Amino acid sequence: MKRRSFLKQATAGVAATGGAVLASPVFAQDAPSISWRLASSFPTSADAIYNGSVNFAKHLSEATDGKFKVSVHHAGEVVPALQVLDAVQNNTVQCGHSAAYYYYGKDPALSFDAAVPFGLNTRQYNAWMRAGNGLALTREVYKKFNIVNFPCGHTGTQMGGWFRKEINSVEDLKGLKMRCSAFAGAVLSRLGVIPQQVAGGDIYPSLEKGTIDAAEWIGPYDDEKLGFNKVAKYYYYPGWWEGGFQVSLYVNDGEYEKLPKHYQAAIMQASALATEEMIGTYDAKNPGALRRLIAGGGVLKRFPKAVLDASFAEATKIFEELSAKDPLFKKIHDDYMAFRDDVYPWFGVAEFSYDAFMLDALRNKK
Repeated sequence: MKRRSFLKQATAGVAATGGAVLASPVFAQDAPSISWRLASSFPTSADAIYNGSVNFAKHLSEATDGKFKVSVHHAGEVVPALQVLDAVQNNTVQCGHSAAYYYYGKDPALSFDAAVPFGLNTRQYNAWMRAGNGLALTREVYKKFNIVNFPCGHTGTQMGGWFRKEINSVEDLKGLKMRCSAFAGAVLSRLGVIPQQVAGGDIYPSLEKGTIDAAEWIGPYDDEKLGFNKVAKYYYYPGWWEGGFQVSLYVNDGEYEKLPKHYQAAIMQASALATEEMIGTYDAKNPGALRRLIAGGGVLKRFPKAVLDASFAEATKIFEELSAKDPLFKKIHDDYMAFRDDVYPWFGVAEFSYDAFMLDALRNKK
């Protein structure tokens, strides 16, 4: 009966239009029209990471035949860069695009949704979030903030940042005023660094004025665009506090629950596609940017092993201290670190050994 009824309606539609079927798809007819606002923590000048939210909105609109629209607002346009979580929690905006470790002071466990010192790389992080327990565990934390989180971007392993002076030992870190993420700052402060939390758009003027002595942001593509090499000379790697950095989409849980199930699915799919596009952008654009930065006078330096070892030791202590204070932090930490310790040997057999060979082969080729 349903099939005959459908065919009858379709035939009537053809007759009414002189043979041309103009009716919209059933999805578009049944779907509500929704308009949301999204607050980003990132400036438009950092286009690779900022465009994660732009691409998300684009894909969401396309997936819903234009019925579900999200207007994207750059850092500071609606709320300050570091207040996006608060804005989504309070429903000032329905959604946001931010980095969870910006809110370390609210709950250190949030950092597992972005990056933690000496953690997973991008491939491993994606595996933990999508095939492991990562998404379910991080959503337990966000429940306290009335937020549903979705992975919405990866930058890859980040650089260690720009320094006005060389770092040859742990002693050289003492008294250094450095812009860094809060979790990295907690580790570095134990080695004498004075951490500074500065939004992306304010880093350059802070370096230029000497308010800070060093700064890490993301990587070569973004650093070149923001001109950090003009005010600091030494470019250090690796960013051990961000072996894999994930950006997230925040959705107010009350607004999310109001959505039809197919709109909820569309959010998940649009954010997943935006994630793939972001890491693709960084992997394609970082190599050329790094070459230009070095050609322009930047001095590429690896952190001394003594600095890395000291940082690893202090990070381990902080993980233990936070786990002792908060059962949920411990629950997520234990799962995350078990996944890390299990997956790294496999990467050493396959990925890392292949990469090492290829690097040697390319050097010899030259």
